[in-house]
Amino acid sequence: MRTKPPERKDRILELLRALQKELSVEHLASEFSVSPLTIRRDLEALARDNLIIRTHGGCMALGRTALETEYNRKVARNFDLKKEIARRTIEDISDGETILLNDGSTTFHVAMQLHRLRSATVYTNSLAIVSEFTRHRHIKLFILGGEYSEELYSMHGSLTEFLLEKLHFDRVILGADAVNEEGTCIVPTPEEARLTRIMMQNARHRILVADHTKIRARSHVACAHLSEFECWITSAGIAEEDLRNYAVMTRMIVADSRADTRIE
Repeated sequence: MRTKPPERKDRILELLRALQKELSVEHLASEFSVSPLTIRRDLEALARDNLIIRTHGGCMALGRTALETEYNRKVARNFDLKKEIARRTIEDISDGETILLNDGSTTFHVAMQLHRLRSATVYTNSLAIVSEFTRHRHIKLFILGGEYSEELYSMHGSLTEFLLEKLHFDRVILGADAVNEEGTCIVPTPEEARLTRIMMQNARHRILVADHTKIRARSHVACAHLSEFECWITSAGIAEEDLRNYAVMTRMIVADSRADTRIE
């Protein structure tokens, strides 16, 4: 799908921040259905504004190295679906709220959209999210301490849990690796499941953000049930039978750029 130059440049910056690796001219030309020459002009303009680093044959985010971990791959997977979920999630947040984001790939996209708020206080155990807030001076950011996970760019462990038990939030926004037919939300490890439970304890609003590909996906440890969430914001593509099944358990919001669908 062809895009206008300003929109295309914004999208290039979003991709660079999310993927945290070098992107080639050929990849970007294919992504936006334009010529390599058009992309080179975009990159030259972004470089002149000191927004990117030009490399031989491509570009990198300013101040970043070319890294690719499992976390980066998760952020990149279903990129547009997660971005639309994030956009819809922000619509329900009021200025001035205190928000907790976990270290999921969809919550990273939520962080990318927080600039739409005039003010907020954000707590997170995700170090990957930190870079987003260097651009959002009106958002107050607190990083939860703990043991560092290099692969997931996040903090976890008993210290993180201790800090969370002392804090209260207006809204906790959490992802999940899978949701089964019974409405059970599933994550890969017992440690992640325990951390999720603690994050849910002291929040007025609990929001699940997970795209439709998480339905019946494979994961390991149950961490919550849909009935414990105020709503589940997801993407278009869920079968009608599944929508009816899940709507009994929680309020479903299907984020779609054409129209947001609520299933009560």
